[in-house]
Amino acid sequence: MKQFCKSLLECSIVTLEYSFQIFNTTLPITCYNIPMNEVNKTLFIPLYGKSKVSKQKIILDDPMAEKIWAEEGFELSGKSKSKWLAYNMAMRARVFDDWTDSMLEADGDSLVLHIGCGLDSRCKRVKRPYKVWVDCDFPDVIEVRKQYYSESDNYKMQVLDASDASQIKNLPDSKTAIIVLEGISMYLTHEQLHNFFEALQAKYSKLHILMDVYTEFGVRASKFKNPVNDVGVTKLYGIDDIAAILEGLNITCKAEHSFTPSELVEQLKPSDKRFFKLLFTGSFYRKIYRLFELES
Repeated sequence: MKQFCKSLLECSIVTLEYSFQIFNTTLPITCYNIPMNEVNKTLFIPLYGKSKVSKQKIILDDPMAEKIWAEEGFELSGKSKSKWLAYNMAMRARVFDDWTDSMLEADGDSLVLHIGCGLDSRCKRVKRPYKVWVDCDFPDVIEVRKQYYSESDNYKMQVLDASDASQIKNLPDSKTAIIVLEGISMYLTHEQLHNFFEALQAKYSKLHILMDVYTEFGVRASKFKNPVNDVGVTKLYGIDDIAAILEGLNITCKAEHSFTPSELVEQLKPSDKRFFKLLFTGSFYRKIYRLFELES
């Protein structure tokens, strides 16, 4: 029984770690002749998973992921190319997509800010029209992104480091902002995250935020065969008390959502569905990884 629990924990943590777009910068490297750093290189890992699932015509329709991976993809090994990782990443992306659509349906004039966008194509996947959408990330990532995405009157790409709250003032003005924070919070200290929210609150009258977080247990557990060490990231930050992060702000936690809603899990074939449910649904998954909707 102990060996089973240990194996289950290892598989879950490795899958979770690979599903994030790593945030902080480390040593410079070259990835397919494009200047990148070791952290930003990992943005290709979630792209692979979305592409893989999109080709199967389940969970997520993402032709841009298929296109970019076909042109920029590189050989993966081990768990980074597992189908469980692909399913997990695609479901997480779909949950964020559907939430963004629901926010746009309620207020189509809102500004959409996707912080840490990587090469993600959420701006193309959402079904609802938007007035202005801004994808934000590090300079090297934006440089690569501009090879595949073109700016328009309602779509922009902007350099932003979420650990530096002073950069928020450079974002477009709007009364209401929809903030997508996918795979970002665990690379920010609690103080940095609080300051980030404080800066957003000062700039926008109304905020809708969807943010995934590690729990403190998730951070401790991630040290067990942690793959992010391979790209130079050794410090992660977990949140058990979201209210403490929001203390002193006019931002509150509205709801908690599931990363793996049943209607998406049901799209898997029966044999995969059983194992996926074991790893990524229920109380065990929630002890590691949670999804909060915030609003002001």
